[in-house]
Amino acid sequence: MADFSLMWPSDCPREYKELSDDCCNDLSLEYFCSRLSRKEYDRNVIFTTLRQMPSSERVVKYRVDVFDDLLRHPQLRQNMAELLEQLEFLKSLHKHARDSEAASIWQIINRLNELDSYIDCVTGIKNILESNEIHSEGLQSLLKLVQHIHSDSGFPALKEDIKRVVNDTGRIKSITLGVNLSRTLAPVEVGVVSINNKPYTHAGVLTNFYEFASSKDGLHDGTDVNSMKYHVPDTGTGLLAVPKQSGVKGALTGLVKIYTAGDGETNPLMNNLNEVITDMLKPVVRKLNDVLAKYVDVSGYSLISLIPELTFYLRWSELTEQLMAAGVQMCKPEIISENRREFYAEGLYNLKLGMKKLDGESIDIVTNTSDFRAERRIYIMTGPNRGGKTTFTQAIGLIFLLAQHGLYVPASRCMISPADCIYTHFPADENRTVDLGRLGEESKRMSEIFSEATNRSLLLFNESLATTNFEEGLYIAGDVVKALHYLGARTIFNTHMHELAMHLDELNRSEPTDSNVASLITGIENGQRSYKVSLAPPCGQSYARDIAQKYGVTYSQLKERMHQKTLP
Repeated sequence: MADFSLMWPSDCPREYKELSDDCCNDLSLEYFCSRLSRKEYDRNVIFTTLRQMPSSERVVKYRVDVFDDLLRHPQLRQNMAELLEQLEFLKSLHKHARDSEAASIWQIINRLNELDSYIDCVTGIKNILESNEIHSEGLQSLLKLVQHIHSDSGFPALKEDIKRVVNDTGRIKSITLGVNLSRTLAPVEVGVVSINNKPYTHAGVLTNFYEFASSKDGLHDGTDVNSMKYHVPDTGTGLLAVPKQSGVKGALTGLVKIYTAGDGETNPLMNNLNEVITDMLKPVVRKLNDVLAKYVDVSGYSLISLIPELTFYLRWSELTEQLMAAGVQMCKPEIISENRREFYAEGLYNLKLGMKKLDGESIDIVTNTSDFRAERRIYIMTGPNRGGKTTFTQAIGLIFLLAQHGLYVPASRCMISPADCIYTHFPADENRTVDLGRLGEESKRMSEIFSEATNRSLLLFNESLATTNFEEGLYIAGDVVKALHYLGARTIFNTHMHELAMHLDELNRSEPTDSNVASLITGIENGQRSYKVSLAPPCGQSYARDIAQKYGVTYSQLKERMHQKTLP
């Protein structure tokens, strides 16, 4: 079970591409992680998982089916969430057992508690999965594993052994100590007199001592009640009580410094006490070791490795359920061969818009239909400022990212060939352009993308080269588009340079490849942005004309306004 995973099929290598910092930022991964959980651990797990992008059709289908099972069965999800808390408790026990410097008896008792929790977790998973109709390979495989562990590891007998041993050790309620004193009545050595099955209840320790010392018969003659060997502390490291001249930290003149197990200082008395107790309980220790030796096969606790995977699935399923309850469309993606390099989605939108609606904002989410196939695998996207180009570009990246992690996607229908990685080229932070200048920095990032991307990648360019000199930017962008046509990767290149999207037929004929370039526009209806995306030639200045007419700033409108102002 050590290699079992709900994200990676056992017959597949765990291969993925790691998204760059730029890509994580451009797709707003931190934003989604912060919305999924308030726990720092959860956010870190989700971010790390999202960043590691698998591309195998087999792996992605495996994940899609696991997530679908969890989303379709709310009770299964609730039970798994409760199990997650149990696993986290087991993890804390396991860590404590490794870190502890306690005496062997206490280590073994802690291990018993850990083992008992492990049995509860295995049994819990078994019962949960058996009581739900699951279809995914991942959860069915998990069920078979826990059934095998449960039946072959002798859990019923182990439970009884643990109960019996814990009952034996649980009967120990108190320990009676014997303390030898110096001539100044300072304790010099300690030993265990007896181990008792009842707690010590006398409230006044000093009163009790005084009564014994002052009464006629208070001093006991001899030490016949002691049947244990005394352990003498190392006087070179400190005693229970120390004289003033010793210089030991914590000593006070005329007073006795009483050390306890929590003092955090060198404590020879407590160390010796631990040794004495361990010696006395050696028969119990041997019994515990014999019990645990019979169940050595279940000591790996590999269920703990499921914690980050369950955290990822459960947090996303909770968010998906909330979105769907708010009327926001989410769907299970259909995964096809990565070699086809295709994509089709109906009703797609940017998940950020769904989050806004979930927050109570009154917005109408405009959905679109889009695809990638040989006839149009590279899109030059043009349209007005604030017309939805960036929102659409990011939406495409998010739908690939979510689908390839097995999650439901923001669309009514989706079919996708997994991309081997996502590469983004969005406007850079000003601080990063100091050395190279903006044009140099953007060109450098362009070059890095082409050195890594393949024809199975997804490339997203957002207003690239827009802030440099127009002629320079257009020259470089023209060569970039030609290179994209040659590469054949699925691409959105959104730009204000309408000239790039002109004469695409000529470009496609000039160097035939298996991937053509097409023009995509964001629309305007009646002078207002519709946020609808469609296949069409670039509109050039028509966008500006529509906006100008809407706000009354065409030459004829302005002239008429000035003329009216001069009228008496």
